[in-house]
Amino acid sequence: MTTFLAILLVAAMIAVVVVLVRGLVVFLASATEDVKNGGDGPSAAALKSNKMMQYRIFFQAIAILIVVLILFLASGR
Repeated sequence: MTTFLAILLVAAMIAVVVVLVRGLVVFLASATEDVKNGGDGPSAAALKSNKMMQYRIFFQAIAILIVVLILFLASGR
């Protein structure tokens, strides 16, 4: 069970990193687009960047819950 949770934890941490990097790339692209165009309101790229950061927070919460579960199971032994 602990091995399974460790694998899930690694997968969650990888998901956090992937979403973070993707969100940063989208953010930089949207910032460049906004500077060039001087747009009114958020662009589609800015909204996508915001969504990616929301996914990052979601995956971080999952990773934290898995760590808590692993610690809980380890303390019961």
